[in-house]
Amino acid sequence: MPVVFLGDWRGHLMVDDYSGYKALFTPDGTTDACVELGCLAHARRKFFDLHKANQSPMALAALNRIAVLYAIETEGKALSIEERKCLRAEKSLPELAALHAWLLATRTQTANGGGSAKALDYSLKRWASLSRYADSGHLPIDNNPVENCIRPIALGKKNWLFVGSERAGRRAAAIQTLLGTAKLNGLNSTAWLKDTLEKLPTWPNSRIDELLPLAPEVIDALKLNKPEGTKW
Repeated sequence: MPVVFLGDWRGHLMVDDYSGYKALFTPDGTTDACVELGCLAHARRKFFDLHKANQSPMALAALNRIAVLYAIETEGKALSIEERKCLRAEKSLPELAALHAWLLATRTQTANGGGSAKALDYSLKRWASLSRYADSGHLPIDNNPVENCIRPIALGKKNWLFVGSERAGRRAAAIQTLLGTAKLNGLNSTAWLKDTLEKLPTWPNSRIDELLPLAPEVIDALKLNKPEGTKW
């Protein structure tokens, strides 16, 4: 269960609509432990699939409105956190307010039970968490970077159905997570793994966290954009 797994962790947590996450949050999406973030890519996918299935004009209108929000994120990608926060306040928040008003108005004209209603309801039900990113300069609009990392695992899971034992499966998951974390931090995952395996035999257990692919010292040493001629 997510509550058990996260334990005493504190921070913003981006989740989909899986019911297992509900216990982490109060109705307003926050607790002392976690603040809920919704993934806009998940909301967009509902409209994308609807438009792909029946060329829905409503779905296309939603996709166009969401595209504006992503264009703003592209504009702010190279900015500092404070600059991005100002950009979002100036551009994203008004666009989000307009999108929300459009969703509400469109829903009143949409019959219950169909694909259109389900797509609209997904965004409306999760609106506070979907729009929360725009109140900051550091929170992400979606979970795509992580999903891109785990896509090879999702595509290959049928091949890995038989891992020998539950313990072996947990070990494989831990290794995949470490390699994915290395990539997210701009590291050559093979170089990180080689460096770590060479250090492990003599490395003190009390300092094992220093070898993780999110440790500042590791990132500084193995970052992919190191000066030309640098040896791994």
